[in-house]
Amino acid sequence: MEAIVLHGVSDLRLEDVPVPELGPGQVLVRIGFCGVCGSDIPRCFVKGTYHFPTICGHEFAGTIESIGDGETPFRVGDRVAVFPLIWNDDHPACETGKYAQSDGYDYLGSRSDGAFSEYVVAPFRNLIAVPENVSLEEAAMTEPASVALHAVRRGRVRLGDTVAVFGLGPIGLMTAQWLKAAGAGQILLFDVLDEKLQVARELGFEQLYNSRQVSPVETINDCTGGQGVHVAIEGAGVPPTMLAALEGTRRSGRVVLLGNPNADVTLPASLISQCMRREIEILGTWNSDFSVHGDDDDWRTVLKAMSDGILNLKPLITHQVPISGGIEALEMMRDQT
Repeated sequence: MEAIVLHGVSDLRLEDVPVPELGPGQVLVRIGFCGVCGSDIPRCFVKGTYHFPTICGHEFAGTIESIGDGETPFRVGDRVAVFPLIWNDDHPACETGKYAQSDGYDYLGSRSDGAFSEYVVAPFRNLIAVPENVSLEEAAMTEPASVALHAVRRGRVRLGDTVAVFGLGPIGLMTAQWLKAAGAGQILLFDVLDEKLQVARELGFEQLYNSRQVSPVETINDCTGGQGVHVAIEGAGVPPTMLAALEGTRRSGRVVLLGNPNADVTLPASLISQCMRREIEILGTWNSDFSVHGDDDDWRTVLKAMSDGILNLKPLITHQVPISGGIEALEMMRDQT
């Protein structure tokens, strides 16, 4: 099969490699589409992976090509999305279904080979069926949309809440859609690129602000009568947005840390004092909730929302390339061209 193989930092090669072997309790998935996560760029060009060579790619959906030994409701030809975290059952977090909180897990696309390829092997229990009216392009975005939903749920957003989102990459834009679906009142969206604000406008959002042109905290105070937002979701991972999120949150409000940090953040003593006096909650969020038993987890909620038209993800797809053009696409993202 064709695959984009990472042999070292910035050493990506398009190669013919063996189709992965199928074991008991596993399926072979023919990849329909695989998205590029923001984390894939430093993984390929800066930090590397846990070992080399590695095939990256963890946001994907496809069709079951073959099935290994074992009982499963899935059949050859079924369309599936795949939860990429491969958990162990011997961790306390797994006993409560919090697989993303376990230690010693495997991960398709970073610790094991992923979906910048034609085929991937995945366990039965990591599969979830894609509804008939959801395309594989959309289903490939189940993972980031689940991350966005998880952040909103961590923030305990209530009907009518005023919420600020800092950073309008794909997950930030998905977060905004979840906030609207959750019944948030004012949804204040901040980014430094007009192009991203324009995508948000096309998705139906109106309170859009370029943080290079306005002060986010002053804007929040103007929109809330000086009270601040109920929930701030920091999705950019840069120090200025972290500080603005903390400063712009009202008494008993919540700040959700969603963006992967790209630098150290120093908190002024006066801001720490304000956060203490206002009794702000700071909530971490990582990955998403997935249920092997078919409960109402983030992944099933996402696919149902896609099917029902609550999430509109197609405008977030800017480019589609074959595997043969994948390295150039990754370099384009690295160079922001």
